[in-house]
Amino acid sequence: MATTYSRSCLQFLLHLAQDNLDFRLPEIKALLALRGKPFLPGVNFKEKFPFWCLDGLCEDDVQGILARSVCAKSAIELWGHGHTHSELKTSLLNYPSENMLPFMQKDSSYRINVYTFNKTLVMEDRIKRIDALDYLPFRGTVSLKSPDHTFCLWEDYGTDPNNIPEHPNYIYFGRWIGDGQRELIRSHSVKNRHFIGNTSMDAGLSFIMANHARVKENDVVFDPFVGTGSLLVACSQFGAYVCGTDIDYNTIHGKGRSSRKNQKWRGPDENIRANLRQYGTERMYLDVMVSDASKPVWRDAALFDAIITDPPYGIRESTRRTGSNRDNARPPDGIYMESHVPVSQAYHLSDIFTDLLHFSAHHLVMGGRLVYWLPIYRPEYCEEMVPLHPCLRLISNCEQTLSSHTSRRLITMEKIKEPEGELDSLAHLADPRLSPYQGHNAFREKYFGGLNKRCGKEEDKSNVSGE
Repeated sequence: MATTYSRSCLQFLLHLAQDNLDFRLPEIKALLALRGKPFLPGVNFKEKFPFWCLDGLCEDDVQGILARSVCAKSAIELWGHGHTHSELKTSLLNYPSENMLPFMQKDSSYRINVYTFNKTLVMEDRIKRIDALDYLPFRGTVSLKSPDHTFCLWEDYGTDPNNIPEHPNYIYFGRWIGDGQRELIRSHSVKNRHFIGNTSMDAGLSFIMANHARVKENDVVFDPFVGTGSLLVACSQFGAYVCGTDIDYNTIHGKGRSSRKNQKWRGPDENIRANLRQYGTERMYLDVMVSDASKPVWRDAALFDAIITDPPYGIRESTRRTGSNRDNARPPDGIYMESHVPVSQAYHLSDIFTDLLHFSAHHLVMGGRLVYWLPIYRPEYCEEMVPLHPCLRLISNCEQTLSSHTSRRLITMEKIKEPEGELDSLAHLADPRLSPYQGHNAFREKYFGGLNKRCGKEEDKSNVSGE
């Protein structure tokens, strides 16, 4: 009769990429929330470190994170840890044998990988690390090519490449569970994208935004500033139906000048649908249309599971909306000629985000999320500048530094209640907490003003943050 083992008291260790540090925690929390699990940090947890121990999870939960995360590199079931190899040995010998034995049977094969963070070990030293684990009850055979089970010894030498210690700060050992989705960053690189523009979103950040929004299979996701559809590509990869709008006719229809080097005009099949077709998710494409975000065309019953967008900042793409500063009367019958070209006017950043929050409060499902980029001038930034709405709760606020004086912040908000009449509908206009953001209407001038300062014109270092 086969022996049965009861596995309990499991801990898991995530190995995270050391880029986009601000975005990692909200991503992992969002992916756990999709499974109804809280984020419970375990031993030696530090947010900026590459290794995170998590409690209260099962292996399926960890596999669920790895199936989506572009911030996590891999994960192990943690069997032992310590500051030294002696402490590691004591920890491993105290680990419940019933958790180990299912993976150490005679009829199974295994291999042990040694990974060092912030330090490179020669092969001879790696082999010594493996040989020193002879106190573990491995009974199977070694297979380097196709083992049944893989075990990992991870050594952490800190995060300072200019001050690498002789001995590791911390050591971990456990059973490999799987790898994250870092490959998506390479396979979906904008460099190889069929249809791109001047502001096409980086693939890695697109997937991070989709994860922050908790996009899942069969969701309907909307991007009101869709551009070339980078965010739609990411969301469709996770099984969501996608749609969007943009005021730029040429971008929506894939016409006009190309953004590619040595290509003057866009080809006949350069459009958003072609991008989704490139990655095998065309069936998730609902449609896109030319529309002014300041004048939504959606009926009240239109609801979205997530709204994810990167509004224009006025740097490489202008912030425009339909309208005129002149008192031009509309046609008597209210119908324009087919050849009519609408006049456009400036669309201030404060108005863009006011309209975006107002739209999201009315067109998100309850519990749905809004994820968007907020450009800020760093010397003047404070948290009170983040636009708020009584129907939306702020979930996370992550910074991506653009220069010494500018950055953009990825804002994630969740709908917590329905608008109650005119009071909530207009609260975003009257709320005094929104008034500080009015200063960002001059973001373009401040952005280029900072560039001029760096070129030596009227430099005032006291008002410029360090990089």
